[in-house]
Amino acid sequence: MLASQSRQKSYADPKRRDITFQLGDHVFLRVSPMKGIRHFEKKGKLSPKFIGPFEILEKVGQVPYQLALPPSFSAVHNVFHVSMLRKYVSDPIHILSYEALELQPDLSYDEQPVQILDRKEKVLRSKTIALVKVLWRNSKVEEATWVLESDMRTQYLELFKLDFIDEILLTGG
Repeated sequence: MLASQSRQKSYADPKRRDITFQLGDHVFLRVSPMKGIRHFEKKGKLSPKFIGPFEILEKVGQVPYQLALPPSFSAVHNVFHVSMLRKYVSDPIHILSYEALELQPDLSYDEQPVQILDRKEKVLRSKTIALVKVLWRNSKVEEATWVLESDMRTQYLELFKLDFIDEILLTGG
């Protein structure tokens, strides 16, 4: 057992790089979306998002850092492990507006569907699965995901009422 642990360590150590930040540096903070439904495809939706940039106020220990957070994040503790931080690269397209996010103390936020963008049916061997492409609040159109239509209908029926009215108007019925 020790030999295999030592071998794994020797593979991992050369690739590991210790990340350190200086006082006054700016970093992004990783936050995670929380949803009440499972997504058919996990690409994009379950990946963390980064908000910020925030200034580093103090290095608290070997790996935790204290950040200058805005007053709207008063429920969130302002000390974070280095793994939750990413170096700030000055590019405005990477910044997610954190003003609209209501962060929980565990750095998660609720994702709510905004609109159904498309429908399709996935044909399997013995059955057909109805899917809808959902645009989520605080996400871009490129990050919309395919979700089981049945799950969306049970949890968010109001999205389908709007679609039903649009279909009536389009068909003239």
